[in-house]
Amino acid sequence: MRAPGHEQTHRDQGGQRRRGVEAGGAGVRHRGRCNTRSGLLQSAAMSERTLVTGIRELLTMPREVPAKASAEEALGLVRDAAFVVEGGRVAWVGGAAGAPRCERTVDLDGAVVLPGLVDCHTHLVYAGDRTRDFELRCAGASYAEIARRGGGIRLTVRETRAASVDTLVALARPRLERLLAHGCTTVEIKSGYGLSVAAELRQLEAVRQLADLGPVRVVATCLGAHVIPDEYAADRAGWIRALTQELLPAVVARGLARFADVFCDTGAYTLAEAREILEAARALGLGLRVHGEQLSHTGVAELAAELGATSVDHCEHVDAAGVAALAAAGTVAVLLPGASIFLGDAARPPTRALVDAGVPVALATDSNPGSSPTTHPWLMVTLGCAWYGLAPHEALRGVTANAARALARDDGTGALVPGGPADFAVCDVPGWRHLAYGFGDAPVRATWIGGERAYARPDPR
Repeated sequence: MRAPGHEQTHRDQGGQRRRGVEAGGAGVRHRGRCNTRSGLLQSAAMSERTLVTGIRELLTMPREVPAKASAEEALGLVRDAAFVVEGGRVAWVGGAAGAPRCERTVDLDGAVVLPGLVDCHTHLVYAGDRTRDFELRCAGASYAEIARRGGGIRLTVRETRAASVDTLVALARPRLERLLAHGCTTVEIKSGYGLSVAAELRQLEAVRQLADLGPVRVVATCLGAHVIPDEYAADRAGWIRALTQELLPAVVARGLARFADVFCDTGAYTLAEAREILEAARALGLGLRVHGEQLSHTGVAELAAELGATSVDHCEHVDAAGVAALAAAGTVAVLLPGASIFLGDAARPPTRALVDAGVPVALATDSNPGSSPTTHPWLMVTLGCAWYGLAPHEALRGVTANAARALARDDGTGALVPGGPADFAVCDVPGWRHLAYGFGDAPVRATWIGGERAYARPDPR
């Protein structure tokens, strides 16, 4: 066995095509910085037609699977597998015995390989922390009491407003790099800690700069409707006007976000307010996402389904009517076990009801300073099984194919299929079940994005 992070590469001659699935596609390139301590690498591009082999188990994650599919069918499992990368995209997938010859070969030495993880719900861009809140909560203080003492989300708003774009980027980049080290190749990042037109735009500008730095593919969401800003406590309608008539149009004009999000729940926005905001965002051409049914039942799942939102996130208190609406619309339920565990919330989503109804279920870190200060998607996979009741294969689809669906990524993101991006995670585990079983493990040896190795686990020597 070679040292982790050191795949063997060699060249071969010939180009005879053998049995398998083939497709072409334009390449996508990403920039990366060399940092030997963190494991980040500069470009190691597969510009040549490259055979990736030495794969014990390959999880291809087909986008659509039959309702009664077995675990292996749902994962698109191929044993003793290989695939071909050309121009940054997957060109062929199949068994290693039938693989075509290529100019270059990368041998992964018996690894388990799956599509690059998609963290479809994060709040990575912020300043400060909430360690004092955590200490108070551990001592028994309620959320309301913490807020009265100057903590809670408004503490993060104050600190984020005071930070420059450069500072926000510098603070967020290590968080994004930790996700990359865990195999994440696509990450959604929300605003929502500015809560003024200027501060929200500044936060989204920081997200854009993170995307430009690469190598992770970043999807931006405007969450100006996180909570009502203090300045508008006595004029909720005034903030909603500023949000819908100033902030969202500016976001669209500057190309700063793909989605708009609203938190419809106790202490946040009402159902009527959520409708007004979401309809305004939709009219501007933004995709829709919703934080909802976390603290109480509001009926926002039905509203999200009606308006064509791609996802409803949290879902602890969604009822049977909400489940049916999500299923009928194909709206993804994004479950966030890190938040419920960290907050000590006993409520859990009706996970099996969602799955049995045919609702696509995704998992995400909800990485944020207050309720889920983590950048560990594998921990969410384990908690999704042990705490929320997903089967291991369902949890793995939840951080790949279904997470991509929550971001309306229909380009092959979250899968390893011909024509899709060559984004994948190389894992040192005996078999795919260990990816969910290893509580708190870090199984990723290397992360590849667009056919380039973007991260390799540092050599302990």
